[in-house]
Amino acid sequence: MKSIDGGRSFRNISVPHGDNHHLWIHPDNNQVMINSNDGGANISFNGGKSWSSQKNQPTVQFYRVITDNRFPYSVYGGQQDNSTVAIASRTNDGGIGWKDWYATAGGESAYIAFDPDNPVTVYGGTYQGNLSRWTMDSKEQKSIKQYPELGLSIAPKDSKYRYNWNAPIITSPHDRSVIYHVGNVVFKSTDQGMSWTEISPDLTKNEKDKHGPGGGPYTNEAAGGENYNTITSLMESQHEQGVLYAGTDDGLLHVTRNGGQDWSNITPPGVKDGSINSIDISEHDPATAYVVVMRYKSMDLKSHVFKTNNYGARWTRIVNGLDDANGFARVVRADKKRKGLLYAGTETGMYISFDDGGNWQRFNLNLPVVAINALYIRQNDLIAATSGRAFWILDDLSPLQQLDLSNESFQIFKPKDTYRLFGGVSRAPGQGRNPRMGVTFDYYIDQVVDSLDIKLEILQDNKVVRSFSSSSRPKGFKSWPGGPPPPQVLPKKAGYNRFTWGFDRDPIPGVDKVFVFGGLNGGSVAPGIYTLRMSYNGKVSETQATILPNPAVKATASDWAAQQQMLNEIEAVVTEMHESVTKMRSAKSQIARYADYLADNESAASLIEKGKEISKRITQWEENLIQAKQKTFQDVINFNNKLNAQFRVLAGYIDQDDPTLTAGAKQRFKDLMDDWKVYQDERDTIINNEMQEYNTLYKSLDLPALFLDD
Repeated sequence: MKSIDGGRSFRNISVPHGDNHHLWIHPDNNQVMINSNDGGANISFNGGKSWSSQKNQPTVQFYRVITDNRFPYSVYGGQQDNSTVAIASRTNDGGIGWKDWYATAGGESAYIAFDPDNPVTVYGGTYQGNLSRWTMDSKEQKSIKQYPELGLSIAPKDSKYRYNWNAPIITSPHDRSVIYHVGNVVFKSTDQGMSWTEISPDLTKNEKDKHGPGGGPYTNEAAGGENYNTITSLMESQHEQGVLYAGTDDGLLHVTRNGGQDWSNITPPGVKDGSINSIDISEHDPATAYVVVMRYKSMDLKSHVFKTNNYGARWTRIVNGLDDANGFARVVRADKKRKGLLYAGTETGMYISFDDGGNWQRFNLNLPVVAINALYIRQNDLIAATSGRAFWILDDLSPLQQLDLSNESFQIFKPKDTYRLFGGVSRAPGQGRNPRMGVTFDYYIDQVVDSLDIKLEILQDNKVVRSFSSSSRPKGFKSWPGGPPPPQVLPKKAGYNRFTWGFDRDPIPGVDKVFVFGGLNGGSVAPGIYTLRMSYNGKVSETQATILPNPAVKATASDWAAQQQMLNEIEAVVTEMHESVTKMRSAKSQIARYADYLADNESAASLIEKGKEISKRITQWEENLIQAKQKTFQDVINFNNKLNAQFRVLAGYIDQDDPTLTAGAKQRFKDLMDDWKVYQDERDTIINNEMQEYNTLYKSLDLPALFLDD
């Protein structure tokens, strides 16, 4: 609001988002202002008449995170003071942009639930227990709240149920048609929310003196964010149907092992009132669970993380190393592959434990210092929902799962299976960043020797298809516009290193200083198993990488084999072509050199003339194969492309996600091979006949091999 009469009257100023929190006004120019709100921040240079966009800021607060099991998987959550989100974890484009997400069920504080293999029906909650079902076909939400009474401004004591601002909703991992939702009791539905059954008593402390208007006596919050004695966490065991854990905002934890018929109080002893924000069940042991209690609302900033190995009969507090000063834990997730490997999201970032919580250490990497509200593991990635920095994904947990802290020696770690999916990594503002395209793997170097290079060979069927080095300029490498691509350099630092092989074979050799339309990059390999062999300082470490086909592409093994055969043949032809041109150019330079040396030798006149004929013939032959006058791809306007470019462009047509060769591609390949056969035969004729005649004539003149100036 704005007043120009000292506050006697106000008028509204339109801003990009609601729930405004702060306003800064430039002390020397009141037309310049910065406004902060639940959507981000925006700037005005004209006193609030117009504002900058907020769509360039990754400032979302997500309470929870879940993913589906598609490929690429999508990440789901509810944005504070905004819609829910389903957003792609990666794309085929340069980055993840506005077109790669959509809103689903629920609202700002939503838990999201669905069948991860078929997320066409999505369930989402929001404050006051409101709950909706969204379908992908209609893009519409249907309200399915258990008892649809008005919650806004109604005190919990006057409502049938009490709901947390962030009330959980989950589907059963054993039967995705079974839905659970919670208030102060646990609800179950088997008909998409059309009817619900209470399967628990009130699992909270039910302190009636705390059921008045939220925020009272100071401010009636009204929206339900301060409702108390509510269930905040619900988890069904992935191992045993009907085993559910329920945690509350007043510090109670219950378990049922028979689908809700009987519940037992298994609250860890000594825990004061607090919000149970996270429950996780070990993938390796049905009886093992991890629970996080938050007490920051009571000014207790310590971490309260507990572990049980017997369904809650006994608990162990596991907080050694967590930053109790200002970084209390919010969530713990157990790794699905390595027993005892735990991840903790805290108020100030990420922690990790390799000994089942016995000791914790910081693991922020490039993650901002930010509160982490929830963690989720999907396809061996770790996904974090943050309070103000949106979603973050740690790609591939494989090196952590394979890490042997007692054996820190030179080692390459096996990467997770990688889908053959293409796409770039844009750093443009307003875009989420894709993971790097290709097989990403990690390796450890125990000791760096500056004079030694790391070498990586990628093999299939014992044949090297790609090689890399830590040298920025490998021996013999030359660079020019349109020539061979600059080498990818293996990082070489003491400790852990990460590198990505982008599915490509070794580059094709070029012709010195010649631009090649279509480039010289090697083609993409097919799905399969590849050996990664790394050597350094006399040591060799090997592992295997599995490349999987894009699940959306329907192709047979014979389709892949045919595509790869054609790509390999094209690369072999262009390699032979370029090497032939290089050799023929060398012959031309030798002929020119001898012509210069023998210019005054009358007896060598026929030899010089023969050399001119051969040089002219070589030039005419070469001009059909390469276009030496091009300097950039736009030079095609002035200098038309030749046979090598035709082959390279055909390779680009067929080197795609779908390997199936079209009839046109097969015919074009045949026609180009026929053309190449003509010039291949001409090359052989020049070498076997005309150059042989030149050499015979040279010998007959009894000329010296070396010429010395007088």
